[in-house]
Order: sequence, then C-alpha cells, then structure tokens
Amino acid sequence: MKPYVPLAALLTLAVATACAPQSSSNSASGKDEKSGTVRVWLFQEVGNAPKQKVVDAVVADFRKAHAGTKVSVEYIPVETRAQRVKAAFNDPASAPDIMEFGNTDTAGYVHDGGLLDITKEFAAWNEAKSTDPTARQSVTVDGKVYGAPYYVGVRALYYRTDVFKELGLKPPATLAELATTARAIHAARPGMYGLAVGGAYTYGAMPFIWANGGDLATGKDGSYASAIDSAAARKGIKEYTSLFGAANCPAAKCAGMGGNDTVTAFAGGKAGMAIGGDFSHAAVEAGSVGGKYAVVPLPGVEKGTIAPAFAGGNNIGVLKSTRHRTLAVDLMERLAGKKTQAELFDAMGFLPTFTDVRDQAATRQPFVKPFVATLAAGAKFVPASPAWSQIDSSLVLPTMFQEIVSGKKSVDAASQSAATRMNDAFGSAG
Repeated sequence: MKPYVPLAALLTLAVATACAPQSSSNSASGKDEKSGTVRVWLFQEVGNAPKQKVVDAVVADFRKAHAGTKVSVEYIPVETRAQRVKAAFNDPASAPDIMEFGNTDTAGYVHDGGLLDITKEFAAWNEAKSTDPTARQSVTVDGKVYGAPYYVGVRALYYRTDVFKELGLKPPATLAELATTARAIHAARPGMYGLAVGGAYTYGAMPFIWANGGDLATGKDGSYASAIDSAAARKGIKEYTSLFGAANCPAAKCAGMGGNDTVTAFAGGKAGMAIGGDFSHAAVEAGSVGGKYAVVPLPGVEKGTIAPAFAGGNNIGVLKSTRHRTLAVDLMERLAGKKTQAELFDAMGFLPTFTDVRDQAATRQPFVKPFVATLAAGAKFVPASPAWSQIDSSLVLPTMFQEIVSGKKSVDAASQSAATRMNDAFGSAG
C-alpha cells in the first residue's frame, strides 16, 4: 500500500480498448446496469489539486462516451481507509463501484470478498501488455486479476555529491562497499550518519535480504511459510543490522527510525547517504541538500548488480458489489491507462506501471532514471497473502531488526522468533 508520499503513475491514450465484460458476471450484485451513477473512491494526496485535474479530464471523456451516465468521485484520507473500506465491504449500498487501494492490501481485500475478478477484461485490455511484471503481480491473487496497477514506487541510494567530492569517495558498487563508504563518511564527519538507516525501515532493509538470495516467505496460491530465518535471509539481515552502531548510525538514535526519518535526516544534511524513494525526490530537493545530491540504484552483492527493491504503489479495482460492471471496468481502465498515468507523472510525480510510459518519463525527467533502472533489474513484492497486512501492522520485521540492533537477541534468535510470528499469521489466514 502507500507507505510513502508516492511518486508514480502515468496514463495512456484513453481509447476504450477495454473489452466488454462477459455476461456471466462474478459480481455479487448480479447486475450490470448501463446507466446511472458510477461512484469512485480515490486517495486524497497532500497536494490533491493536480491529481483531481487529471481525474476530472478522464471523467469528462468517460461521460462523453457513456451518455446519461454520471460519475461521483470522492477523495478519501489514506489514514482512515481501513474503516471506510471495511464499511463498504459490509454494506454494498454505501460502497463505491471503483476504489484506489494500496498494492499490499490486494490479497486481504480479495480474501474479504471485496474485489471483483476482472481476469478476462485485463487479458483483453490492449494496454495491459505493457504492464511491469511486478506491478501485475500486485493485482494478482491465486492466478486471478483483481484490478489495474495505478502507479509504482521504488527506492534507490541518495548520496551527497559535495561530501563525496570532498572526501574523494565514489558511489558504492556493492553492498560491502556501501558499508565501507558509510563508515568512512562518519569517521570524517562524526556529526553525520554515513548512511541513515532505521530499525523500523522495513522497505529499506528488504533489499539486503533479497540481494543475498533470501526471501520473506515461500509458497504460492495463498499458502505461504516464512523464509525470514533461512541462511540466506539471515545473511542479509546481518548485513543490514551491521550498519547500526557507533561507526555509522548509533543504535540509540537509529533503532526507532522509519523510512521518513532517514529521508528527513538526509534532506536536512545529517547523513551522507540514505535509501529513499522516487517519491522522496521533492522532499530532498526542498531540503538543505537541494542541488547537492545524486541518486544511483542501490548496489547488490556483486559489482554490476542492483539490489532488488520493494515495488510499492497503488492499484485501482472494481468492487464485487458493483451494479455497473461494464461501466466500472471501462472507467477503471481509463483511470489507470497509459495516457492518465503519463499525465499523473507530470502532475504528481507518480511513477508509471507501464514500462514504455515509464521510459518516456525518464527521458523527460532524468531524476527518474535510477528508479527505472531499479525496476528494470527486477523489483520484489510481499507475499500475496491476506496475512501480510497482519504481519505488517503487528510490526513483525521492525521488531526483529530492533531486537538485533539493541543487542537483545542474536540474528538467529530474532529471525526465528519473527518466522514463528509470520507462520502463525499465515496459518490463521488459511
């Protein structure tokens, strides 16, 4: 879901290439009315006016194509989405036809019976062929598609160009060099973190696990088992947690830091490097380091490789309770199409989920290039299980990292404890 102020999305020419849905609907309402009001819920952004302008244009085109049809768009706060969505699933009469949601929420919403299976429509949608594979995975549960990717967000390595020049440093080419460089910066500038890291920064730590061949869980078709305590995962956990301490980022200050904290530290000139998202660009540029930084992909274990990043972002889907299946699917595809995603990138900085549109965006805005390269190298996603929301909300992974950096538990003990909690959640999800 949206674990950041995102920077990600594009839309393509809204030619209605959407195929007409099948008459045998899997909609809970059993209705497919061709007129009336189509209700839409989208997330309220910090600065929502540019997003609303793009959406208004899409809605205007949609209404021209469907005479007599009205569209009601409501922008809901991200913070209260859980209550709103739960109420919508329980009371179809108050539910929207179309909804924006965080991509890590997909499996949970499918498990709750809230999203419509649009596998056939997605396969027939011409634009879907250009969808990034990881973004496609974020709308897929048990082989079925439950929405359209809306935008994607990934992280890369921000570094201070002025500090690197003064200290004669080069951007690290491996994770081992990253640690060495971080210690060198802190040694030369004791008041500055070499690399700002956080014990509560799950998405900043995941690349270390994946780069070392580890994973969060194994399994498929909704059945998962934790892999966080595997030898490969433990190697990555050790590599990440070794960055905490007096030589780089003291545990007393950094154990409780999350992703926003690390980016804020970098933007404020308190760190030589930070792992930040494409969506962090505006905040960094507005900080005291504006114009004095650059971004490169976070390196992997071997030179020439890129550490896999978590593919965050949002999706748009049709609710199973809709009474306007054909209309809702068409509007969903227009809202998440190439033309719209391109316009949302220009308006909001949302990174497109279509590979061709994303490449075009990188040409127009060079700051996007390292993030595009990271996605092209192969980003990763969380297990497509309804249990993930429970694992995430109960802070299983941050607790593990914090136990290690505080010295309360060893890597083996903390990862074993985390694996037990994850398996309990997977088991309860069925």
